[in-house]
Amino acid sequence: MELRPLGSTGLAVSVLGLGTVKLGRDQGVKYPGGARIPSDDEAKTLISTAADLGITLIDTAPAYGTSESRLGSLLAGQRDRWAIVTKVGEEFENGLSRFDFRAPAVRASVERSLTRLRTDRVECVLIHSDGLVENAPELEGTIDELDRLKSRGLIRSFGASTKTVPGGLRALDRCDVVMVTLNPGAKDDLAVIAEAKKRNKGVLIKKALASGHAAVGGMSAGATAQGADPVAETIRFAIGTPGVSSVIVGTSSHMHLAANCRAAAGE
Repeated sequence: MELRPLGSTGLAVSVLGLGTVKLGRDQGVKYPGGARIPSDDEAKTLISTAADLGITLIDTAPAYGTSESRLGSLLAGQRDRWAIVTKVGEEFENGLSRFDFRAPAVRASVERSLTRLRTDRVECVLIHSDGLVENAPELEGTIDELDRLKSRGLIRSFGASTKTVPGGLRALDRCDVVMVTLNPGAKDDLAVIAEAKKRNKGVLIKKALASGHAAVGGMSAGATAQGADPVAETIRFAIGTPGVSSVIVGTSSHMHLAANCRAAAGE
């Protein structure tokens, strides 16, 4: 698995990262057919497969149900081989999201994530944007708190998972990393990626497979070459975009994960 620098953070991460929403949440997800939370044995196989394939980056969030807590158990004894990305700002309860980006909530969220993950630090914390805060004045207070947590050594880097181009560009002014959407049917954030590359900022890609729909309904993520595998094509498109550090692909299937890794390797 190719490793790439995560901007100027000093971290090198696998070009394909494992998204873990399906490890802990089966509501409000947009995968075809919905999500099924895997058993403990299935989750262990998934993490073991990811390690064997050379994946080093795992993406989670408080809004992913029990994902953080399960990872705390699954990664026991092998913490140092993983770069963990988690988030602040969004909670998901009883089928609904709620948001709180105030400094005390950010601090409490990070401290709780560390407890759940059974670790003393995480490599990156992202603001889990609701699409509004990234363009609002209160974002500065959220970033100030993340900067303080970084100074305390609880997080190594921070950034924002954004939903708008202006929000992504704004995040680059103070953040180490941005997470943006990119697939053949969603290219608006190419402007953010290009600017991030100029500034040597880390770039993580979400929804590269259009939340799992790249292989559904005649390549709904965008047109690919006739006869080509749409999943492989979309992964290669994202990975091949200059400035991209890692593409986060969520799955609970170790077989799908292996296929995604083959696509990332160009096989």
